Amino acid sequence: MDTVSIVLQFLLSLSILIVLHELGHFAPAKWFKTRVEKFYLFFDAPPFNSLFSRKKGETEYGIGWLPLGGYVKISGMIDESMDKEQMKGPAQPWEFRAKKAWQRLIIMIGGVTVNFFLGLFLFAMVLWGWGREYIPSAELKQYGMSYDSLLLQNGFQQGDLLLTLGGKPFDRLDPNEFRKRVMLEGAREATVIRNGNQETIRFSDEVAQKIPKIMKNDLLSARVPFVVELVSDKGPAATAGIKKGDRIVSFNGQPIEYFDQFWPVASKHKSQTVNIGVVSEKGDSSALSVTLTPQGKIGANAKMGAYFKKETQTYSLAEAFPAGAKMGWNFLTDQMQAFKMMFRGDISVKDNLGSVISIGKLFDPSWDWRIFWTVTASLSIILAFMNLLPIPALDGGYVLFLIWEVITGRKVSDQFMERAVTVGFFLLIGLMIFALGLDVWRLF
Repeated sequence: MDTVSIVLQFLLSLSILIVLHELGHFAPAKWFKTRVEKFYLFFDAPPFNSLFSRKKGETEYGIGWLPLGGYVKISGMIDESMDKEQMKGPAQPWEFRAKKAWQRLIIMIGGVTVNFFLGLFLFAMVLWGWGREYIPSAELKQYGMSYDSLLLQNGFQQGDLLLTLGGKPFDRLDPNEFRKRVMLEGAREATVIRNGNQETIRFSDEVAQKIPKIMKNDLLSARVPFVVELVSDKGPAATAGIKKGDRIVSFNGQPIEYFDQFWPVASKHKSQTVNIGVVSEKGDSSALSVTLTPQGKIGANAKMGAYFKKETQTYSLAEAFPAGAKMGWNFLTDQMQAFKMMFRGDISVKDNLGSVISIGKLFDPSWDWRIFWTVTASLSIILAFMNLLPIPALDGGYVLFLIWEVITGRKVSDQFMERAVTVGFFLLIGLMIFALGLDVWRLF
């Protein structure tokens, strides 16, 4: 039943995003009197083609059987349908290729624009309807906070409780607030509680410039004991017999008290067999032999939320819109930073790239509407970003060629566009297969 719930949520979210994205192309196309031959949710590829179709006016509306996206087929445009016959004759007034460059540009950026603003709108509605949960700093007194290695190298210690940053109180666990104060407000001094004493930490401009390279949730987080909450099926932990509720207390004889102590030692023993000390919920102790993954992981995660009482910040409708826009923009910049880091090799592609399987895991099996709309907002932003990449067969590829035409006054030939779209299409298919393969590899 959990799987059915997740699949249904995924299909509903994907359907909303696809229909509105394609509507972003459809509406300006009709506005500029361009003929739209098809408007499809999902792909109507052979052998089954469409599950449903109905023609109204000049446009066929339908639902395909292959849930990998959707499309609008615009007359006189080279797209993934690769319909070359219509391109052999002279351009007709109702065709895409007959329209002015700026009109074609508006048609092509319509889908991305809709997805971007939809994401901001949904974030705002989530804040208005449910507010934003956060952990007050006062709730972290027992264990303190956990910090990225960059901060650890520059004065912070695991377990420090951050009191002030840049002379202002730091009263909640908020990595984005930390980043904003350091990057935009120039904060270079922090005060922390360490072992019952107040300490002052100062860091340089050089350290501050490296902070954008750190993923948001890695920058600082709540420190917790390593009590297992999730165990991956067929992962090293499950194979060794580690169960939900077990507490990991040692690694090759070295005491482990907190979750943040595990990764630094595990990363030095990638693919090796190690001894992990475990205490069960009943209090039974055991030493288990575990073979780590090539990434130095065991396929288990720690219980996080059980140690803290969260509070909720509420928003009026007027407050929700700017807060939602900020939330969406922060999410977009994080994704862009992650993409840049993967491209440069700073973080592993194998560990961070995923397919529909990874996306499905974002939804809550119990169908929590707050989580559903938050994930949908996030996917909408990601869809806008990915579609704007300058790859032929994506909106960004067309936009790149159209901007070239607007600047130079020279139109890219239809033959070149056909070749570029073909190459881009197979590149995307290859990327999708690669991402799916990574997800399948993680499962088994």
